[in-house]
Amino acid sequence: MNDQLIPRDEEEIKTSGFIRFLSEPLSKAGWPTWLVYTLAVVGIIYILNPTSGFIEVIPDNIPLIGNMDEGVAVMLILAGIVEALEGRKIHKSKKEQVDNKTGSDITGPNQSL
Repeated sequence: MNDQLIPRDEEEIKTSGFIRFLSEPLSKAGWPTWLVYTLAVVGIIYILNPTSGFIEVIPDNIPLIGNMDEGVAVMLILAGIVEALEGRKIHKSKKEQVDNKTGSDITGPNQSL
């Protein structure tokens, strides 16, 4: 029976597409970071706007779909937060890879130190 148990660190954890969508920055999918941050700011402004205020896409008194616009605004805010936290890690690792690659190219393949 112990042969069938897989240690937790060797087990490949599969996440659903929805979880990956929520936890990966949109810049990884090709979105410009300025656009993600702009949409997050628009989401914050929309959420802070009082109901029936001056910006209301779908009126809240329509059953079932009345709060869908607020849900989209929350998703935009979440995308901005994920971009701020996870996007920096990805950009930093890409920059380190480029720095390491250019650092090895300086000496050249035939030159020794």
